[in-house]
Amino acid sequence: MGGLYTESFLERLRAGAMALAGEWGLSGRTEVSLLTISENATFRADDPEREAPVILRVHRPGYHTRAEIESELAWIEALRAENVLPTPAPLPCRSGGHVAGFDLDGERRDVVAFAFMSGREPLPEEDLEEGFRELGEISARLHAHVRRWTRPAGFVRKTWDFDTTVGRRPHWGDWRAALGLREPGRKLLERATVELERRLAEIGTGPEVFGLIHADLRLANLLIDSGRIAVIDFDDCGFGWFLFDFAAAISFFETDPAIPGLQAAWLDGYRSVAELPVTAEMQMETFIMLRRLQLTAWIASHAETPTAQEMGAGFTDGTLAIAERFLSGRS
Repeated sequence: MGGLYTESFLERLRAGAMALAGEWGLSGRTEVSLLTISENATFRADDPEREAPVILRVHRPGYHTRAEIESELAWIEALRAENVLPTPAPLPCRSGGHVAGFDLDGERRDVVAFAFMSGREPLPEEDLEEGFRELGEISARLHAHVRRWTRPAGFVRKTWDFDTTVGRRPHWGDWRAALGLREPGRKLLERATVELERRLAEIGTGPEVFGLIHADLRLANLLIDSGRIAVIDFDDCGFGWFLFDFAAAISFFETDPAIPGLQAAWLDGYRSVAELPVTAEMQMETFIMLRRLQLTAWIASHAETPTAQEMGAGFTDGTLAIAERFLSGRS
């Protein structure tokens, strides 16, 4: 494993998480093992004195403030309280609040804990249409909740507008640093970015189209168990376009021939719960392009992560193909 996430570094993260296990009532007999790495590192804590494991998420430094993390967990708790969707419960710390932390190389690593939830990640090669119909229903319930929910005082999350996604102040880096991107490709993506900005300005950011979203509803953040779909990892939730949640759901397989069917299923599921304008279908390609360009920037700026290493320069080639289709008006 190259880059930042060497075995020795991961062991230090694991040791830091283990040192905080008592904050969530875990005993000294607890075993902590790595589950996943994206930017955060997620660990599973198995305590023989408890019936179920606990999930520990060690945050990367410099991305979210403690107030932002507490705000994420406040939304999750509100969603659970109103039975909007299945999602794991955040676990409070014994010392108060939900966020503990440790220092590593002079940087604070915030740590939060969640109750364990069973299930498996769906795979792109499976027949996903029924699941995407249900995901559309889930997305509609999420967005309806946002429109009626009174956020607690001090609630703060990032905004995912044009500028902060792929424009002048991107949270995830500059797409121009994309792996393997050459001058003809850069010019193509510049044209696509100009067109994105124009289309998004037309859509606007009114409350009927823009609000608090999960922002990362990709397959890796879904758990299927006996027909139930649960949503995990609200780490990137923030203020963005509601239709972006579909674009995030097809992350990393946007060029798959199944996408038109998945889009139709998602829209059908959404409309079974809430209204969507007829123009929604026309806007979907805009958000698919926006998300793909955002992911292209993320891969470039997070080359040390396993996901970026797996995708490599081939992902940039796929982005160029999507941009050509986007600019030509083909669906």
